[in-house]
Formats: sequence, structure tokens, C-alpha cells
Amino acid sequence: MDLNALIQQARYRHGNTLGVILKANEPTGHQPWEMFVTDEHTEQYLALKTGEETHRGIFTGVMGFLALVCVMFAVLFALDSDWSSTGMMLMLSLILVVPVFLWEISQTLPLPILFNRRTREIYYDHEGELYHMPWDEAQAVACQFMTVGPYSGGMDNSTLETVVRRYGDAEQALFISLSPPMGKKLEMQQGLWAWLQAYMNNGPWFDENGQHCESDTYVKETIKAGDIRLSNDVVRNWRIIWGKESNGITDKPRLTDVAMLGFSLFFFPTYRLREFTYDMAKRRARGQWPQLVKERLRPDGPTTRLVDLERAQGLKV
Repeated sequence: MDLNALIQQARYRHGNTLGVILKANEPTGHQPWEMFVTDEHTEQYLALKTGEETHRGIFTGVMGFLALVCVMFAVLFALDSDWSSTGMMLMLSLILVVPVFLWEISQTLPLPILFNRRTREIYYDHEGELYHMPWDEAQAVACQFMTVGPYSGGMDNSTLETVVRRYGDAEQALFISLSPPMGKKLEMQQGLWAWLQAYMNNGPWFDENGQHCESDTYVKETIKAGDIRLSNDVVRNWRIIWGKESNGITDKPRLTDVAMLGFSLFFFPTYRLREFTYDMAKRRARGQWPQLVKERLRPDGPTTRLVDLERAQGLKV
């Protein structure tokens, strides 16, 4: 694949002039940086979110809030020994939640971008078609550009894209984005590529410099710090109230911190239900991968690469 053609195509699409080619086995000159896009980080594979699944579970969460109100009324009716109304409120709460939950988990969830350490490959699903790239041949292009809006002014953005080929038809290739560009600097995207390099080349566990490490502490703590699940706000606000964590403004808790704790506690069931719905949809979506990918994600699965299978079939790669 022509590197010059790769970067020129990316520059043309983004209308910018600053671009950097990144390769699998060449250092980026930047420390590894997790960009809050990790969906799973295991010893066998690393999964990156595609960004299209962020709204899954919202409707179930909203219905769950309404169902919680019904349960509260059911408790009040029960205290008044009005069992008919109690049963009606409980039934209504189920009617509000269950159909929406089943509908949301049954809808197709976009599959993540997979980096398989065991076979040293990248997997990507595009409209039901399998795309892949051997890691040792992988290359990415990071491009920086600026957007200007009437209210936001100028904002730096940068993309990080890599190329994957369609399984069985190497002439069909796709640029895929590894991280959202909005508000990112070029160095940040290079740091994400360094994170992927550390995982694939030195991992699965590594330190802040990307060097191999037997302990998983650094990786798991970094990913946890970037976990933006709203249900985590309860723990964070509680720690702020007790002075175990700063609110980012003062070392002492404020009245607003107490209010935020109350707010997060009030909506905690809604947040948890939304996240549970997403997790169930994600688990169901894993079964959408072709069998030759699923078996390679197992700890005891085959280690042959997809490109090796193509060559064995006499296909052009």
C-alpha cells in the first residue's frame, strides 16, 4: 500500500495539510494515551468503541425512571392496604420497562474494532462484511485540522484512521476511524496509536511508557479513570463529600457537591438500567461476528491469521 497515496487521500478528505503516517512497529515518539474509547481490554483482544452505540439504553433508562415512580406509588397504596391499586402500579411498571428493554437489546449494535493479540490482526465489521488487516502490516494516518463556528470559535481536531481490507477481496479497502476527532490534538491521536502499539507489541499489560509489565494495575486504573458511566457519579460525589477526592475547585466539599450527590442518587437506578441494557445488547452483539473471528478470540483458539487463510485459498492479498 502506497504511504504517500494514503496520506494524500486523508489530507484531501479532511482539507488539511498536517498529517503523520504511523506504523505498527515504529515508535510514535509519544507516551501511550487511552482516549476513553476502550470497550474491552483482555489478554486476548482489545476492543475499541465505534461511537455509534452511545445512545443504546437511553429509552429503557427513561422508562425505568417512570417505572420507579410507579413502584413508589405501589408502596404507598400497599401501606394503605389498597392491594388492587398496588398490583396495578406494579404491572404498569413492568409494562413500561420490559417491552422497551427487549426492543433495545434486540436491535443490532455496531460491533467494535478488535485488535487480536494472539493472531496479531485487526478485525472490523462493515454492514455485515468482515474486514481485517495483519497488525504487522498495519499503518495509520493522523491528520490535524481546525473547525470554526459562530459560537465556539476555532477548535482543534485531529483524526486517527487506519486501513482494513475486505476478507476474500483485498481490492476492497476501508478507512476506519479509531477515535472521534472532535477536540483532539494530533499528539493525542499519536498517543492512542502508541497505546495500541504497547498492547499489541508489549502487552497485554504495560506501564506508562508502554513497556511490558506483569501487573495489570496501570492499564486497568487508566481505563477505569476514563470510564464515564453516569452511575459512577454516586461514588465520586460521595468521596468528594468525605474529602477523599477533590471537586476540581476546592479541597473542601461545597453545598453544590451535596446537591450533586442527591441528584446522582435520585437518578442512579435510571443510569444503572441504561448501562445494564447496553451491556446486554453488547453481549448479544458479540455473537454477530463470523465463526472464524469468534474462535480466534478464545484463549485456546486458532492462531492462523485471516490473511493466511486467504493465501491458502489462492486469493490475492
